[in-house]
Amino acid sequence: MNLPYRLSLKVSPDSLCIEGPGWPSREYSSMWLRDNASTNRDAVSGQRLVDVTDLPSAPKIRSARLKANVIEVRWEDQAVSSEFDLSWLNDAARPADERRPELCIHRWPNGAELDAASEFGWLDFAALANDSTEKLSWLTRLGQAGMAFIRGVPTTDEGILEAVRHVGRVCETNYGLVFDVRSVPQPQNLAYSDLGLGLHTDNPYREPVPGFQALHALMVSPDGGESLFADGFALAEHLRSSQPDDFARLSSTAVPFRYRSKDADLYAERPLIQLRCDGQVSAVHYNNRSIAPLAAADLRTEAFYAAYRRFAELLKQSSFQMRYRLKAGELVLFDNQRILHGRTAFTSARHPRHLRGCYLTRDSVYSETALLRTRL
Repeated sequence: MNLPYRLSLKVSPDSLCIEGPGWPSREYSSMWLRDNASTNRDAVSGQRLVDVTDLPSAPKIRSARLKANVIEVRWEDQAVSSEFDLSWLNDAARPADERRPELCIHRWPNGAELDAASEFGWLDFAALANDSTEKLSWLTRLGQAGMAFIRGVPTTDEGILEAVRHVGRVCETNYGLVFDVRSVPQPQNLAYSDLGLGLHTDNPYREPVPGFQALHALMVSPDGGESLFADGFALAEHLRSSQPDDFARLSSTAVPFRYRSKDADLYAERPLIQLRCDGQVSAVHYNNRSIAPLAAADLRTEAFYAAYRRFAELLKQSSFQMRYRLKAGELVLFDNQRILHGRTAFTSARHPRHLRGCYLTRDSVYSETALLRTRL
């Protein structure tokens, strides 16, 4: 960053305020400064060397002065001073979505009006490994919109893994590292049928819920089998503004989800709409095929079902849904805890359809984005 030449410091025993032309006014508490002093962290790993109980409960600042691009803070209770780089102080005070643009959510409630080919991030398969700048831009848009596409992925069994290894870490499930979405006789999961599927998120019965999902088109049907997508965050916010009581009900009721097969019995409870500590939506979990019975004796069940029904009706409104028919060799990657997906019905006997999928851990995708930004 370009540091301003004239900064002034306002110092009190309990805080330090930095002001100056072109500098956003920042105030740092004495406790925060003492806790984040560089001497309290390992120089290599950056991990903390002290526990909060090792620090004074109310550290007092004796004085502070500016030396070039560093602020030196002297303390009342110790002879050793602490030094803070101005760039580091400024960066630490910025919101997370400023420091990491991929965390700046761009909701898209008007899915039916969007063109997947032009309004989402697209990247050529070759650029994943060979063009770091294009890849970072693509990863950033993936985080912001919750969905992005890759074209030119080899239509082989290993093509999906060749692509996603450049994006994050694959999460193995009872299906294995990958799963095949195609019609089979007597499917144990309706995804492996010709039926149309309503909007849903995958695997809410797992701990943890898969973070990102990739679907790679190996064989497509010209008749049916269109993919449907909707922004669950936008849907949740629409419900909050139009039916606040329903939103409160769905964000505070633990819903049981279960999946059973010959080799798995999975169960978890979570709200359909999950919130952060500040009340912002952090996840949507919606899968009508795997919701298990709620406690029958719970007197709040009727109110929950009324809210659940109204949210389900929103998901059926075509205005929220974006349609796109994947072409052979195209791969879509989306946030499984935000983007709801589904498909229209098709007839496999006439036109076989084959997608191959896998799940990626959420933290690995965001880690790849942050590491790439640092390297560039």
